[in-house]
Amino acid sequence: MTTSPLLRVDEIVAELWRMGSPANVAGMARYGVAAREALGISAVPLRALAKRIGRNHTLAGQLWATGIFEARLLAAFVAEPDRLTRREARTWAGDFENWADCDGVCIHFFRKAPFAHAFAVECSRRKREFVKRTGFTLMATLAVHDKPAADRVFLDYLPRIAEAASDERNGVKKAVNWALRQIGKRNPELQRAAIRAAESIRRQGTPAAKWIASDALRELKQFVPRKARG
Repeated sequence: MTTSPLLRVDEIVAELWRMGSPANVAGMARYGVAAREALGISAVPLRALAKRIGRNHTLAGQLWATGIFEARLLAAFVAEPDRLTRREARTWAGDFENWADCDGVCIHFFRKAPFAHAFAVECSRRKREFVKRTGFTLMATLAVHDKPAADRVFLDYLPRIAEAASDERNGVKKAVNWALRQIGKRNPELQRAAIRAAESIRRQGTPAAKWIASDALRELKQFVPRKARG
């Protein structure tokens, strides 16, 4: 691979095809990463390619439009969060095909948008599996990365988490569980609130709710939040 800058989407797609591995595509499928078109490129070379490209929001949109799984992950690395519009975010979320593109875009891009918290709530109310997952993945990642956010922001997420806890779809219930655990690990107050929420969710009695609650309680009751560590 050369070190010259790449500025055209066709050049980048050609580079991605050269980097692809059919064996890796088969491995992705075993982990539930199903996509209409995937090339089998791991995150490390994608990040290296993103550094060559640099931040370029227009190019990110063009990469997304290719529909190629790795091109879309690359788009998340080179996109500019301050230029993201809600309409564009809704389009991308509606295009998610699996947990990996959803989580990758949320972690590396959506969570940095100025409206990330509002978008988390919006998506958590949607019906489509990976759009709904977007909401709870954002809640989880914002709980980890948005250090200045007030506790009230995350306390307000807990009713949405409880409402979605009976959704049996893997893409949703695992993200709901993730959000609940990460909120509870921010500090002692949120830990207590998350434990209460998990206990309430368990009383819903559905298979998804019981799994979410038991898994979260097992971790949260043992976890010592940073502010409480001696």
